[in-house]
Amino acid sequence: MIDHIAVIGAGQMGAGIAQAAAQAGYRVTVRDVTDEALARGRRTIEGSLAKFVEKGVVSADDRDAALARLAFTTRLEDCAPADLAIEAVVEDLAVKNELFRALDAACPPHTVLASNTSSLTIAAMAVATGRPDRVVGMHFFNPVPLMGLVELVKAVTTSDATVAAVTEVARRMGKTPIVAPDRGGFLVNYLLVPYMIDAINALEAKVGTIADIDAGMKLGCGHPMGPFTLLDFVGLDTVAKIADILYDEYREKRYAAPPLLRRMVLAGWYGRKSGLGFYDWSGKVPVPNPALG
Repeated sequence: MIDHIAVIGAGQMGAGIAQAAAQAGYRVTVRDVTDEALARGRRTIEGSLAKFVEKGVVSADDRDAALARLAFTTRLEDCAPADLAIEAVVEDLAVKNELFRALDAACPPHTVLASNTSSLTIAAMAVATGRPDRVVGMHFFNPVPLMGLVELVKAVTTSDATVAAVTEVARRMGKTPIVAPDRGGFLVNYLLVPYMIDAINALEAKVGTIADIDAGMKLGCGHPMGPFTLLDFVGLDTVAKIADILYDEYREKRYAAPPLLRRMVLAGWYGRKSGLGFYDWSGKVPVPNPALG
């Protein structure tokens, strides 16, 4: 039975996963490499819960109870007692495998190791451990406290018992789990990344403006946001990295990162998190980036 969850990485995704787990009643240990990163993660969680209280979604007592279930540490060994360890670190296989090897050595045999990767195959991480049957993908979506989906990714080595255990965790968090294949992009990004790339290609081909393409997909197709707003929320650097991973796996043109995307990443225009992407986010209302025409 899973009672204690460790979340490794206190960034936007890690903080969101930790919050969702704590709200679901789990004891949660959040680990990052610096006190500053942990402090930012704690502020993210506190701010998110404060908004929930303000909107009446969560009571003040439930907020306080969730915060009381959270512990923060820079010591990886403090994650060792966890029944489930979820990594939410940089999308780099070497970094993830180094972390999984350390967790494999520190945690007891029953601990399940999960990756929040959005594009890397789980089999490539499972082989770095001595417990490949207890390695699984748990791909949450941003912002985690609001998004209702979790992709559960079963590698060829992952046991049915492991999938059943993380399915219960996802449901207890109030999420809808879907089982995705262990291939690049899983289910959602396999379909979503080409859509976002097509939007950039359409902009470069002058098919439409940023505002018109976004309005077209929102009002014409019922999407909650247009592709350029979505790109800025995901992060252009993240999209470029995922596109490269998928292109390396499939060698299909629809996954090739467009030249404009690469130029924007080189310029440090990552989207909402940097203040500038396809939109300028510096004001109260985002406006299309004037440098893009």
